[in-house]
Parts: sequence; C-alpha cells; structure tokens
Amino acid sequence: MQQTPQISFDINTSDHTAEIAVAVFINDDCIFKTLHYQWAQKIQFSISDDDNEYELRIEISGKNANHTTVDSEGNIVKDVVIQLSNFDMDGIDINQLFQEKSVYTHDFNGTKDTIEDQFFGIAGCNGVISFKFSTPMYLWLLENM
Repeated sequence: MQQTPQISFDINTSDHTAEIAVAVFINDDCIFKTLHYQWAQKIQFSISDDDNEYELRIEISGKNANHTTVDSEGNIVKDVVIQLSNFDMDGIDINQLFQEKSVYTHDFNGTKDTIEDQFFGIAGCNGVISFKFSTPMYLWLLENM
C-alpha cells in the first residue's frame, strides 16, 4: 500500500485589509489561491510517497508602493508582509529546513533587478518562494536534516 504523507504550513499577513494575492502550487497543480488574503490559513495537502521530485511554490502578487510606509530617511516604518510558518512533513517540524532550502525570487516589487534570495519566513515583495524535495519523503528528510 502506497503512503500519502501530509505536508502543512500556515500563511498569515501583517495587514488583512491589504489586497495581496497568494497562490500555492505543488509542481504545476494549484492547491490554494486567493486574490485578497484576509485571514490566517493552514494549508494542508498529501503527496505520493513513491520516487518523485516535487516543488512547493508559493506565489505572492498584488503588493504595491502603497503597502509600505517609509519615514523621511527612507526607513520602512510599516509594511505589508506575508508570513509563512509551521512547516511540517508528516508531523516532523521542517521550519529550519524549509528556510535553508527555499529560494525566494523577487524584484523588490519592480524597483530593482530580479534576485534569488534565501527565505526567512517573511515575504515582503511580490515573488515566488520555491522549495524542492523528493520522495520517499523519510529518505529525503534523513538526507537533508
């Protein structure tokens, strides 16, 4: 009998009135999408545990200059961000591993060239957070933890 491990994580925002869109994909399948992220949400899904490659992709869009307040010296004093936390693979906390292995691709909301950055749990720009892993999941965890 084939196993179907569960993966879950939480999404939240610093401002539930801001019209920020979030979409979550596993490979090319959209498993969650909202055009206006309004409340904290736990995302949960199952995967096949046979020999496969996966990409968990979280896409953020809709953020603009009005969502960030700066002081007279250009320091950010208020910002709308998307918070991603509590990453779990079949009951195993993988927050640290998710941050180490994820790539956050963004262009500072169109103000600079596109970069690939490490992800630290908070997305302050439109962009894509990508986390690649493979199955069997427990073997991948043993090799990467």
